[in-house]
Amino acid sequence: MDATSIAMIYSYTAVGVGIILAAAGLGSALGWGMICSKFIEGIARQPEMRAQLTGQMLFTGGLMEAFPMIVLGISMWFIFANPFIGAAKAALGAG
Repeated sequence: MDATSIAMIYSYTAVGVGIILAAAGLGSALGWGMICSKFIEGIARQPEMRAQLTGQMLFTGGLMEAFPMIVLGISMWFIFANPFIGAAKAALGAG
């Protein structure tokens, strides 16, 4: 396996990780927007439920915000311990 092939695998992995992180960030932003809009809509309908809705909004937002952090951890694994290099070496019989 030559250096060009290894560099191509690392560069394609970096592009893929960038796309994955952008999608996770976009999904998180859209999720927060939907959560907050429904929170304000719920307060407009029943103002006396504000305290309970606030707690539920923050809990749901926290669960939703954990998703990009999980994606970040998986992305770091792809960047620092790239599994595609070992698979390519095994497929080519180099080792």
